[in-house]
Amino acid sequence: MDKSQETQKTEQEVASEFKSYYLQRATKEFAEDLDKVRGADDFRNDALQILVSALQQGTELFSPEDQRRIVMAESSSSSSSSSAARA
Repeated sequence: MDKSQETQKTEQEVASEFKSYYLQRATKEFAEDLDKVRGADDFRNDALQILVSALQQGTELFSPEDQRRIVMAESSSSSSSSSAARA
């Protein structure tokens, strides 16, 4: 995807991509802690949705402009990595 296509993404598309990126990074960063929480004796399956919701709230700390900048940077680094892998 070229830069003109990146800047043409709607706010909703950017927010969706950012949320996905943020959750992937957060779960990777906190993997050990999340495993401890899920393994706790008092952890119930219905608490999983609360945990996901709590992690998603972290996206609200970023302005729409910051989200777009991060999504664009991630997209360009992903496409650079893909190009390098194909070479």
